[in-house]
Amino acid sequence: MRKGKVYAAYTPVYGGIAEAVAKMCMGNGFGFRYSDALELNDLFGYRYGAFILETDDESAGISVGIITSTDALEYRGERIKNSELRKIYEGKLENIYPCAEIEPEEKPQTFSYRKSEIYAPKTLCLKPRVLIPVFPGTNCEFDTAKVLRDAGAEVKTYVINNLTASGISKSVDEFAEEIKKSQIIFVPGSFSGGDDPDGSGKFIMAFFRNEAVKAGVHELLDNRDGLICGICNGFQALIKLGLVPYGRITDTDESSPTLTFNKIARHQSKLVRVRVASNKSPWLKGTRVGDVYTVPVSHGEGRFFASDDDIKALAANGQIATQYVDLDGLATDDIRFNPNGSAFAVEGITSPDGRVFGKMGHSERIGSGLYKNVTGNFDMKMFESAVNYFKGVKK
Repeated sequence: MRKGKVYAAYTPVYGGIAEAVAKMCMGNGFGFRYSDALELNDLFGYRYGAFILETDDESAGISVGIITSTDALEYRGERIKNSELRKIYEGKLENIYPCAEIEPEEKPQTFSYRKSEIYAPKTLCLKPRVLIPVFPGTNCEFDTAKVLRDAGAEVKTYVINNLTASGISKSVDEFAEEIKKSQIIFVPGSFSGGDDPDGSGKFIMAFFRNEAVKAGVHELLDNRDGLICGICNGFQALIKLGLVPYGRITDTDESSPTLTFNKIARHQSKLVRVRVASNKSPWLKGTRVGDVYTVPVSHGEGRFFASDDDIKALAANGQIATQYVDLDGLATDDIRFNPNGSAFAVEGITSPDGRVFGKMGHSERIGSGLYKNVTGNFDMKMFESAVNYFKGVKK
């Protein structure tokens, strides 16, 4: 691998070599011809701990077969088309959890909002400090901290102690003090509260609604031009708190914009395309309206929902930051591109001034060597933009 001789690799699981090869072919659009020397037990038997490698180096191990340009898997004269196999693979539970929904004839509006003057802080800072709260179930704090440090920020990760009442009380006091020393609060993705919007929201909301923490958040936003961001579970928390779209910790009700269960009632984990719909947020200062990025998503409750009038009002104010788009760069309800069925294909929204940003896609999951066989631009420059905001960088 270090010498660049391995083009792809996979670890066989329950279905052995056959499952691994089928998935590798379906994912990359290849055909495959198995070696006649292999018996059926070799193909379907357990191979835990082994690796399937795509390579030109014939000395690497036992040859399983060769890649072909046909849309088929072939073995001893028999063949099955990948397209047929994929229908069987993906269609097993189609009548229970429908995935192949028919796209509505009318597409949602693709929003574009351009602002000449972007919000700028009164006090500049060469190395802004980011505070990352870690709640029970949080699992993206390390990725988030890494990309923020790489962008030039100082990062403080604070673990919330919820084992005892005194532990929670101490965490509230300490976290409120940490806010005073920070310029940015970042609520990372997680499966807090089982990733149920109300479950995760209730614990995180209760913590942020404590008077000391709430006062610290408002002081950060009102007096120090601070930034706040939440991704995935963090977005759920921000919207339940009212920080998006209102820019304040406030009471929300059933008429407020919210996030709810995916339209197909199951978890979605895939790469999607999102389009920048507004340049209002400092978090998106490094992008242009119309730019399209490829972003990983992993959630069961990421469907943005609000009334048509509310969404159009948010769009008119530049608060619809990003939308899920198809291959033509247009907002869509097609489940292949809009994984949760979000209204108007909304992927991310902001506060009225753009400084609080919530989104579902994991823009922090970037790095050298990732997604090598997938085309697209993965770096939205979010973290670099946030650091540059405090440095006073104009572009």
